[in-house]
Amino acid sequence: MFGLTRKSEVPDAGQALPGRNEAMPDPAPHFVNGRSLLPPYPDQMEQAVFGLGCFWGAERRFWQTEGVWVTAVGYAGGATPNPSYREVCSGRTGHTEAVHVVFDPGVIDYSTLLRVFWESHNPTQGMRQGNDIGTQYRSAIYTFGDEQLKTAEASRAAYQSELTKAGYGAITTEVAPAPDWFYAEDYHQQYLAKNPGGYCGLGGTGVTCPEGQLV
Repeated sequence: MFGLTRKSEVPDAGQALPGRNEAMPDPAPHFVNGRSLLPPYPDQMEQAVFGLGCFWGAERRFWQTEGVWVTAVGYAGGATPNPSYREVCSGRTGHTEAVHVVFDPGVIDYSTLLRVFWESHNPTQGMRQGNDIGTQYRSAIYTFGDEQLKTAEASRAAYQSELTKAGYGAITTEVAPAPDWFYAEDYHQQYLAKNPGGYCGLGGTGVTCPEGQLV
């Protein structure tokens, strides 16, 4: 998380690092529940991708949520194919650190995952979360299908209203259809389960998301 060049602007494709054609080695099964991080997933499962700062603590928040089948960390929203962690932290790939969430909609709905997302970080900080500064820490929701996109946009508006009442500024969270996803290196996967005393910079605003008003 530390000691690397920090950037405040997302590079365009012409400025981004070239990356590579080879993907990262397939990640090991989930360290906590033993399930595969890779598809195919059980038929009833749905997917979501969230960026909310350092992905170590963010992933833990979601794998601890009832109804989540499996989680993985990776890089999304940038231009560099198959980036490394060091490249992402240089600010020259355009990616944000993100969590891929596979969930059972019969147990937890997407709006509840959005509530976990909003309440777990401060979405008004732009290219940072707390002391973590850089484009890789920006807030993002990447959606699968029109219904998720509509729900995410509605949740952003609803949460903005609550944040404004509490004295916070404008939400800077990007909401967009899911871009290419690149798995992070295996040592990042479920990092805080492997390293219980590891760094976690996750922290919310204390403002409750009005889940029942999202649609």
